[in-house]
Amino acid sequence: MKTIFAFLFLFINYTLIAQDVNLLLKEADNFEHQFKEEDALNKYKQVLLVDGNNAKALMKATELSGTSGERLINKNDKRIYFESALAFAERAVVADSSNADAYYAKAFACSKMTEIETENKKLYAYVREVKINADKALHINPNHAKANFLLGKWFYEMSIMNEAKRKLAKTLYGGLADADLDKAILYLEKSRSIDPYYVLNSYTLAKAYKENNRPAQTIEVLKRVIKLPTRTFDDSALKAEAQKMLQDLE
Repeated sequence: MKTIFAFLFLFINYTLIAQDVNLLLKEADNFEHQFKEEDALNKYKQVLLVDGNNAKALMKATELSGTSGERLINKNDKRIYFESALAFAERAVVADSSNADAYYAKAFACSKMTEIETENKKLYAYVREVKINADKALHINPNHAKANFLLGKWFYEMSIMNEAKRKLAKTLYGGLADADLDKAILYLEKSRSIDPYYVLNSYTLAKAYKENNRPAQTIEVLKRVIKLPTRTFDDSALKAEAQKMLQDLE
């Protein structure tokens, strides 16, 4: 009889926790749709207090820590947010190493760390980790839109890296990868085919086409970007940048 009561207690407790988590996730999602990133981030953190291995909460906490931190002016505050993003991402990988979202989160967090790291060896280590983890995400799920974006962006950034930085990367790690705009465009186009409303990806694709001296494709993509729906806090600013870039080209 005691065993039955214990089982019932655990079952009821688990059910209540699951309900709490689902409610918090829904509230967080609603805040995201309202572009209230800090509120959404706090809700995902609350989820993690109840369910520390929740895959969605870990991935979203990583993303929101990164995007919220991006807009901060104070470098120390920015670093705190980016390091938090990396911590969430590392937890995601430990919690489920078979989840493409976890490796995408790690690649995303490392990409943010490249923006604030000043020590060259650590900087290029993060640069390498972006590609390593994006590759792992795509090995698990080749149709992961955001992992394809990160890999495309990675190749784009490698292609525009100046010669001094390229030599330093070669000294530290024997090089990072061939600068390849065609590969950048390939991954960015694939991301667009999976998620055509992903504003940041399409804007980056336009920049890659421009760098590759393909004005017709650049203009075509930019015209599409400015017509895309606004789905994230940063989309309006990105579409404004796309509009300016289009005016400069036409």
